[in-house]
Amino acid sequence: MSSPVDRSHWLTIFALTLLFVSYNIANAGINHLDIEDNEFAEFEDFDVDDVVGGVASDQKNVLHDHEEPSTPEQDKEAAIADEDEATVETEDNEFEHVDEDEYEGYEKDSTSKPDLKLNEGPKITFAQLPAHLRSNWESYYLELMILAGLVLYFFNFFLGRSKNQRIAETWYSAFKGPLLEKFALVGDDGKLENSQPGLMKESENVYLLWCSGRTGCEAVLFELRLLKRQDLVAMVMNLFRPQQDQVHVKVFMNDSDMDTFVMCLAAKKTANRFVREMADISVYCPEKKSAVDKFGLPANFVLMSEIGEASSTLLDVRVCSLINNIPEVIESIHFSDQYSGPKQTEDTAPSKMPEVKKMLIFNFNLPLKNGKSIVEAVEIIRPAIMLTFHCIDRVKRFRLSKEFKAKAEKNRQKVEEAFLKSTHAARAEAAAARREEKRRLEKEKILQDDDPEKQRKWEEKENKRLAKKRMPKMKAIKV
Repeated sequence: MSSPVDRSHWLTIFALTLLFVSYNIANAGINHLDIEDNEFAEFEDFDVDDVVGGVASDQKNVLHDHEEPSTPEQDKEAAIADEDEATVETEDNEFEHVDEDEYEGYEKDSTSKPDLKLNEGPKITFAQLPAHLRSNWESYYLELMILAGLVLYFFNFFLGRSKNQRIAETWYSAFKGPLLEKFALVGDDGKLENSQPGLMKESENVYLLWCSGRTGCEAVLFELRLLKRQDLVAMVMNLFRPQQDQVHVKVFMNDSDMDTFVMCLAAKKTANRFVREMADISVYCPEKKSAVDKFGLPANFVLMSEIGEASSTLLDVRVCSLINNIPEVIESIHFSDQYSGPKQTEDTAPSKMPEVKKMLIFNFNLPLKNGKSIVEAVEIIRPAIMLTFHCIDRVKRFRLSKEFKAKAEKNRQKVEEAFLKSTHAARAEAAAARREEKRRLEKEKILQDDDPEKQRKWEEKENKRLAKKRMPKMKAIKV
């Protein structure tokens, strides 16, 4: 099994080879252009005057060969005929009868010259083709680079997809046996008859595994969120913002098997993101506390807890020792009876309380970096997967004391009252906006009407309403 370093090495060699071939083709195109542009080079060695002179001499020799000897009388007659042909007949000027004083600007000796431009034909111009329209390889260097990039992208796509598939299959084969022991059904897809139980491929880098049939919980969802190795752009971005392959475990608890509390143990960066984005943590336990002194955990972990009794009981010695053994694997442990997902924005504020669920959420990193193989990374994460079953049993048995139970119920009541107050204000604003819009439409309708009596009555009615609104409110007291 080749390591990721070897695959990236072969991928780099392949890219350099494509670029080298593209450069050689473009360089060959430049030399080919010099030869193609000089299409008449084979005729440059001949002189035009020599060719014309040679043709004329040949024609002269042919004429001399066909001439017959002439007599003196024939020569004399030929001379007289030549003189007649050479004589130019002059005709009288057609403007001799014109009086010079009658016309101004007339010159007798002036002769009219014909306009030579009228006899000229249309001028032919030859279009100069730009260099990029000529047939040479130099014009296609950009297309060659794009083609090389596409080949590289698709090569990386098939390579990354196959690696993600190997990681998912290796993880499933390693945990299939323990999961079958813990659950009655492994690989449930929601159908009545599951012919092929196992991993469900949601995308090229996301795989799901549903398990059900265990006391204390309704179901467990294992979600493998791997890197987007099939996407070359995402892999380049990963060089600047490194990310890791992760396994998310979501446990859907029964209502009677979990008490009312919210707590979260996470790395510092993840904890800051949870406080900003998660609704339950931002409302019930936004304060972050160090987990070093009380629990002896690494310094990069922080604890957010609504009820101190819950965190002290659930983070026992076994959990803390496992976190200390593999701190690079544990990303976050989140227990909540008020889980409703990420916070909703102000633009999409709901009109009723969001639906909440009792859940245990674990985020684990799959350590495939530092030259570790897939099998080694799966074995490192094995204790963390087993930790989820221990936490399910602990949460099922844990119950808050009366004091902390009353505190938790009071916190939830306050949150509900604040939500109803905010929604009441929003509803009041919406109702006022609707009334104002109704009055505006009524005013426009009255103004468009040509009846002045209706307009006067509407203005009187509106003035009375405004005057009544400005009057101070008084309470009637019976004596």
